[in-house]
Amino acid sequence: MTLSGYMTGIFGRSPVDPMQEHMAMVYACASELVPLFNAVIDENWENVELIQQKISRLEEEADVLKKALRLNLPKSLFMPMSRQDLLEVLLSQDKIANQAKDIAGIIVGRRMVLPEVIHVDYIRFAQRCVDACKQAKKAINELDELVETGFSGQEIKIVSAMITKLDEIESDTDYLQSRIRHKIFAIEKELLPVDVMFLYKIIEETGDVADYSQRVGSRLQLMLAR
Repeated sequence: MTLSGYMTGIFGRSPVDPMQEHMAMVYACASELVPLFNAVIDENWENVELIQQKISRLEEEADVLKKALRLNLPKSLFMPMSRQDLLEVLLSQDKIANQAKDIAGIIVGRRMVLPEVIHVDYIRFAQRCVDACKQAKKAINELDELVETGFSGQEIKIVSAMITKLDEIESDTDYLQSRIRHKIFAIEKELLPVDVMFLYKIIEETGDVADYSQRVGSRLQLMLAR
């Protein structure tokens, strides 16, 4: 089936479905960050490059779906949500995949090595950021139920609890990010200044995966409040 035919079929059911399809693709992309950083720690550059290529391919597939979704989303929806709301959620989802691709690209381009002192913390950090994306995906998967109930009743409580959990996960990533930064600061003089600069950049961009995931939850929360 062609992409246009596929999208037509999806929109024939609900404009919510392609949002969920896109988020699933975004999560698949972000979830590769943990094996990527494990390969970096092992300095297995062949595997690092393979994972980077996979992330890039998944991001491109998500991008195609995003563009098709934008083009096919009706100007007006007979649903308890606005077109703008859906587009804002889509934008936040898109940024997660973009960030994963950027992280992988920098690592491969510079053959970045993580200092041993942060190895354990960094895997925990990356995993927690992926957990945030997974939680955002769980919340997005409830959109169809929200629509069916007209954004009312017990379903709102279920999604609100999911968003609260997402906020807690993002707070965990803030703590781990701060811990990693502190350890890097302690050994800065032992590293090349340019390496330190890119280390901080990678740390920040990894944390952004959780931040953008939280934004998905925040947009949903706004939709619940209207």
